[in-house]
Amino acid sequence: MLVPVADILKKAQADGYAVGAFNTVNLETTRAIIDAARDLRSPLVIQVTEKTLEYAGGRAIFNLVKNVADFYAPDIPIGIHLDHGKGFDIIKRVIDIGFTSVMFDGSRKQYEDNLMVTKEIAEYCHSKGVNLQGELGSVPYLGEIEMMDVAWNEYMTDPGQAEEFVKETKIDALAVAIGNAHGFFRERSEPDYARLEMIQKRVSVPLILHGASDWENGRVSEVIKRGITCFNVDTAVRVAFINSLIKASKTQEGISFDIRKSLGSAREAVKDVVKSKIKIFGSDGKA
Repeated sequence: MLVPVADILKKAQADGYAVGAFNTVNLETTRAIIDAARDLRSPLVIQVTEKTLEYAGGRAIFNLVKNVADFYAPDIPIGIHLDHGKGFDIIKRVIDIGFTSVMFDGSRKQYEDNLMVTKEIAEYCHSKGVNLQGELGSVPYLGEIEMMDVAWNEYMTDPGQAEEFVKETKIDALAVAIGNAHGFFRERSEPDYARLEMIQKRVSVPLILHGASDWENGRVSEVIKRGITCFNVDTAVRVAFINSLIKASKTQEGISFDIRKSLGSAREAVKDVVKSKIKIFGSDGKA
């Protein structure tokens, strides 16, 4: 069943575990994520990006997630969330559709501009009963900069600014940068745990870690202890899906023209990945 993302994050924060926020693009990935949550009795968040809204249609993907969650997992808390909204227009659009949780990504702006715009968007969201996630610091993407040229101190979240940012904007969750990276970008050799610990001491809202597809047990447990309550996972889902389709196309029997067979296998591959992440994050059995 769909519930407010804030409820899921607050419970994880209070009980000392984290949840996964998994990106979906279609029926197969949606079913895989929700079936994994049902099987392991885990709360989680399903999120979509602006590109997915363009690809699938905003109302179509929202109602797909809602219908699958309500029918296949009626007793499992599942949130739906806009990932990396880049402007006011897209946020207004998804709120009109029915989203109750959104992210405004102003991380590429100067701090003062990010603060100003995030504050304005937060006021609008709260007037509509919608939760807002902001981002401070910058989580790099492959192709945005060269991997060898990262001055990590310039990219990571400043604890003092984080305190001011949350206080001034009144956001409901904060995405932080501690050396994590999106996609296939090479991360900092070691996450800045001390920085995260300082942020946790200054900020009371749930903390979110983007670019967490390749995070495993050791790092995960260390950052959960320091306040991370949600890990965003996209690349791992896409890799599992595409690799399954490639494998199916190379079988001795040749390419199957039964679309359901090929996509069904890809769905199972994604489900396995989501289950693995749920167990690592410690949210299994928490529903």
